[in-house]
Amino acid sequence: MPKILVIEDDVNVCQNILDLLDAEGFNAVFAANGRLGLQLAQTEIPDLIICDVMMPELDGHEVLKALRQNPKTATIPLIFLTAKSDKIDFRQGMELGADDYISKPYDRAELLAAIACRLEKQIAIHQQSQKKLDNLRNSITLSLPHEMRTPLNGILGLSQLLMEESENLDSQTVRDMAKDIYNSGERLFRLIKNFLLYAEIEIIATDPQQIKILQTQQTAFPTSEIINLITREAKKRRREADLKMDLHPCNIQISPTEIYKIIEELVDNALKFSQIGSIIQVTSQSIDNNFTLSFIDHGRGMTAEQITELGAYQQFDRKFYEQQGSGLGLIIAKRLAELHSGKLTIQSQPHEKTIVQVVLPCVGGCTSTSLSD
Repeated sequence: MPKILVIEDDVNVCQNILDLLDAEGFNAVFAANGRLGLQLAQTEIPDLIICDVMMPELDGHEVLKALRQNPKTATIPLIFLTAKSDKIDFRQGMELGADDYISKPYDRAELLAAIACRLEKQIAIHQQSQKKLDNLRNSITLSLPHEMRTPLNGILGLSQLLMEESENLDSQTVRDMAKDIYNSGERLFRLIKNFLLYAEIEIIATDPQQIKILQTQQTAFPTSEIINLITREAKKRRREADLKMDLHPCNIQISPTEIYKIIEELVDNALKFSQIGSIIQVTSQSIDNNFTLSFIDHGRGMTAEQITELGAYQQFDRKFYEQQGSGLGLIIAKRLAELHSGKLTIQSQPHEKTIVQVVLPCVGGCTSTSLSD
């Protein structure tokens, strides 16, 4: 049965609400002031809170503000119950994240209807979250074992062959096998780093203080490391002739490490899912204090449905395509952009043209000089 916390300093009102909730089959707990109510909310984690506004210790608005700042209690529905009917007071409560506002003296039917509505909404939200979690688990189950098994099998198989047949192999074959082992190890290492990075990003996303620290950092784009990264990735795939760069200098609100990671993943994505001989464009521009970095390729592309469903650990159409990658690179780039008050967008016409754009805030003025290949 749902657990409801009642925070009310008026003993008679509190008892009436408790009797009503008990008669309706709810598991009700109560607190006589805001401070005790906040403590109970954090230990009991109720399904819903009914809270008076005018109380000693902490008033209802202070309780709500504290609840919304704690990840454990941030999503608990809260209904304010108050004798105040001032529109400003009502507005303040709703802006802080209240779910409903009922004036005293309350109507029993109105209160029960409000409780039923909020609990039903919470159940729907929970079901939606559970569906996303199940999809994530399925994606991990399908993607992670395959992604780790493939390079690991290469490492184990080739190293075993080297041990067993070393006396019969010529030096060139040994070098080729050693190179394959190294490439498999590098792929596995990058995969593990990306999974750990994604987990770290999601933890940071729940901490406003960490986000604030992230957003104080900046980069004078483009750095020499970034230019070298783009050209090196193209060269690794023998795509130097396909690469076209047009980069405009700008101070952007992100650290060099994180913009480097975004570019690494998006360049890799553009190269991986397009054919040799097709153009890859990497361009940037600054308009109205927004810096836009674009990656354009003419490869496989994505459908509108795939773009909408873009999520972690998801690689679309794996049964038809065998490109390496867990599909995690795009979501890492997207989440990093969002943590810096930016965004990542995708426009794609399958098998024709795909444009991935990262938009980030500029810091100060940006020049118009471009650095082209």
